[in-house]
Amino acid sequence: MKRYDNYYFLGIGGIGMSAIARYFNHAGYSVSGYDRTPSPLTAQLESEGIAIHYEDRPDLIPQDVEKTFVIYTPAIPEDLGEFREVLRRGYPICKRSRALGEIARGQKCLAISGTHGKTTTSTLLAHILTDSGEGCNAFLGGISKNYGTNLLLSANKVLVAEADEFDRSFLQLFPDIAVITATDADHLDIYSDHRHVLEAFGEFASQVSAEGSLIIKKGVEVPLEKVSAKVYRYSFDKPCDFYAGEITPLEGGYFDFTLVHPAGRIPHCKVGVPGWVNVENAVAASAVALLHGVDPGALRQALASFSGVKRRFDIHVNTPRCAYIDDYAHHPNEIRAAIGSIRNIFPGRRICGIFQPHLYTRTRDFAEDFADALSGLDELIMLPIYPARELPIEGVCSEMILDKVKGPEKMLVQKDQLMQTLRSREIDCLVTFGAGDIDRFIQPIEDYLKTIC
Repeated sequence: MKRYDNYYFLGIGGIGMSAIARYFNHAGYSVSGYDRTPSPLTAQLESEGIAIHYEDRPDLIPQDVEKTFVIYTPAIPEDLGEFREVLRRGYPICKRSRALGEIARGQKCLAISGTHGKTTTSTLLAHILTDSGEGCNAFLGGISKNYGTNLLLSANKVLVAEADEFDRSFLQLFPDIAVITATDADHLDIYSDHRHVLEAFGEFASQVSAEGSLIIKKGVEVPLEKVSAKVYRYSFDKPCDFYAGEITPLEGGYFDFTLVHPAGRIPHCKVGVPGWVNVENAVAASAVALLHGVDPGALRQALASFSGVKRRFDIHVNTPRCAYIDDYAHHPNEIRAAIGSIRNIFPGRRICGIFQPHLYTRTRDFAEDFADALSGLDELIMLPIYPARELPIEGVCSEMILDKVKGPEKMLVQKDQLMQTLRSREIDCLVTFGAGDIDRFIQPIEDYLKTIC
């Protein structure tokens, strides 16, 4: 990629966009951008010297067209004044996915894809490479709790990338080693149906180097007709190329297990965050690390020291009186897995879930499946839909899900009434779900619960 003096980001507060902004800022370029609303992430970017504004102000775009490169997220609206101005004046421009693809060129690319599980798996892989002393450049879809950032930098020409299927972004990557964790129907506003989702994952799989490796979760459907890489399978506990054997449950939802792989066995592994789902993620990350050449002893040590990812099964309060977990889950299967892990870690507790649906299209397409997953709670508090990039769809609302939920006590609450609602209830085990702005409630909820626990 040709280098420019200025890099300007439209939608700089997105988790993927912010990692690339940090990359160019760290390299010494002038970085600035626009986002719709301030957030803890944009505040952190500003503290690192990146200028950000929150109004649609075309006059704040760097004026030198020849020396300014614009990177945008497809989540921004097409009628955004700044976007239209950039196109009108002819700035060099590309999507976030293309920018990441260009950065990845010339490096050994280790890519983690899948409709869920990719953020924790890629962050754990990046931690394994960093903790082992090898180092890597990592562009993550969440904030690593070990390092407090979504960007890791190293002189080592190895790049760990979260390969996002949204808008077919992952097709900009040509990995040396890749993982596919899941291929559920999702982003149907982009793909229209599950068949097209599978086709896109098949195309991504075909882009893995012929001398490389493709690691797919056992049971996950992926078209492999065009794949020339060596294919491996991984699982939580089902025998295959990479899996966890001799699993022993430990207190607090942790597990001791033997990591079984084609070249042998690594006994007494333990992941530093609880939940069987994280053991499964660890098997996937370990498969990449071992095929890449990481020493088994260093791998075992790194698994144990992994602190997790913010907003990925993130336990904020854990006392005998009450517990609070926050999770980014915004797909029915993610919610099911999270509830299953909570019941494993906190057996016998009464679970109250707060769920903010993300996108009108996802609510419309998966209302019944969401209702089935949320029926696994003891109590449900629903928030209105977070629209993100979408305009409202007539007849689509949170009640589409709420009305179909069976069993638990349930209610719809407006965001400005949420804290008051919680203060009026007896809290045993609370969990927040969603990919929207529900994260703004994490600290207030934690602060409140700590006063009653």
